[in-house]
Amino acid sequence: MESPWARGPLKPFRHGQYRWLAAATALSLLADGMWMIATVWQVIDLDGGPKQLSFVAVGWSAGVVATTLVGGVLADRIPQRRIIVGVSVVRVLTASVVGIAAVAGLGAIWHLAVAGLVFGMTAGVFFPAYSAILPSIVDADDLLAANGIEGVLRPIMLQAAGPAAASVIVATISPGHAIVAVALAELACLLLLIGLRPVPLRRDLDAAEGHGVGHLLGDLREGFGYVARTPWLLATLLLATVLVMVSMGPIEVLLPFVIKDDLGGDATSHAWVMAAYGIGGAIASLVVSSLPLARRYLSVMVLMWGAGVLPLAFVGIAPDVVTLAALLFVVGGLFNAPNVIWGTLLQRRVPPPMLGRVSSLDFFVSLTFMPVSMAVAGPLGVAVGTDVVFLVAALIPLPLAFVAIAWARMRVDEIAHPLRPSDRPDSRDAHTLG
Repeated sequence: MESPWARGPLKPFRHGQYRWLAAATALSLLADGMWMIATVWQVIDLDGGPKQLSFVAVGWSAGVVATTLVGGVLADRIPQRRIIVGVSVVRVLTASVVGIAAVAGLGAIWHLAVAGLVFGMTAGVFFPAYSAILPSIVDADDLLAANGIEGVLRPIMLQAAGPAAASVIVATISPGHAIVAVALAELACLLLLIGLRPVPLRRDLDAAEGHGVGHLLGDLREGFGYVARTPWLLATLLLATVLVMVSMGPIEVLLPFVIKDDLGGDATSHAWVMAAYGIGGAIASLVVSSLPLARRYLSVMVLMWGAGVLPLAFVGIAPDVVTLAALLFVVGGLFNAPNVIWGTLLQRRVPPPMLGRVSSLDFFVSLTFMPVSMAVAGPLGVAVGTDVVFLVAALIPLPLAFVAIAWARMRVDEIAHPLRPSDRPDSRDAHTLG
């Protein structure tokens, strides 16, 4: 009898190593979602206000930006299992100390700020290692489904289950106990990661390369150089930079005021709209991972990103919260579905010795420009109106997507480097395709 894992979006689960990693990822995302809510209410419980909350939140962003590029270099030099287990140990200890202090009545806002910084730093190291280890534990043709599973887990655990669990604990016990629950979730994650078997580093490090700072900087330069001379990769990263700049700020900063001032909604309305965004992303990720990779995979990915923000043009004329939620559902789907393809492309077409660094550059671009977009969106909304900001955000990416396809000659590249088994001239490993 054929294994239930043999086909469809669950294919990666036929690999025992992946089952451990997927379960650990789900718990880590759950912990992150709980942390977001627990820290907000712990700040409030300590008589903090918006300034103190911003102080705590900035630590996470600063930590990620500070370590992401270094994390990429480490992921290409150190066995990735060792990195993600080490990261998990640090997260368990950090959440435990802060949670116990809060429950004991010894908590302080600076504890949360330092913990947020540590969590951000560990995220910057974890992501490149996770991206680099995945091709070592699943077959190349299962990577699309594996990235789709992450695309489903992320909104469900990070945006729904985690905040919901933390809210219940905060309401029934205290924010400190919610932070302790974060530590327990991280501990369960660590135990699962320990269950992973060691995976060899997919790079031959010559003894002459050394491990000093100069050699590490040389690795980083090599990563930048690879991106610069790979047209499909460079064009996609540049498009992603613009997409993040024009869309994330309006969605995160201006959308709550559209809901409140234009539609008469409240915090619950905002939660429903953002839930629709997350659900759209989860469903689209599942659909993409269930289908064969498109033959025109680069064009499909880039055009979906370009067209995905078009519904934002109608935010200013949405008559009610339900319509707004429907618009964000579509945006979430078209914004996240290409991410599944993108993660698969990195793992299939980037040479294994370079994957950690290239993944870290991708992560760095997104996280660096997101706060810039948020900082600019508010003043622009006041100066020209939220409707105009959303309209511009909707209309800029699609023409740039066509420019990216033409400039990088993606339509030629994707046919010359097929990824679907049926399109390949032989059974060579996809990493030889360049």
